[in-house]
Amino acid sequence: MSTIAKTPKPPYYAVIFTSLRTDGDNGYSETASNMLLLASQQPGYLGVESAREDLGITVSYWADLDSIKNWKLNVEHQKAQKAGHEKWYSTFKVRISKVERDYGI
Repeated sequence: MSTIAKTPKPPYYAVIFTSLRTDGDNGYSETASNMLLLASQQPGYLGVESAREDLGITVSYWADLDSIKNWKLNVEHQKAQKAGHEKWYSTFKVRISKVERDYGI
């Protein structure tokens, strides 16, 4: 992804997903694209930023904690999470933060 998310004035929330992938695609790219589209349609979704070299980092932005919870419980997202555990990630970490201040040019 090559853009910086246009987030509203804080406060809002960030879900930071860092990961190391297993070898091979195994359907990952298609599912990742589908999840980005699906997430963008969820109530409370504000944007996403993602980068991958060896370590992948994806930060999604949400209006509130309930929006994050509802996204985690989305049935299609749960299927993707299961596949991630079973075949796409050798390790990962999820962190949820409240953004209280942001700035930039």
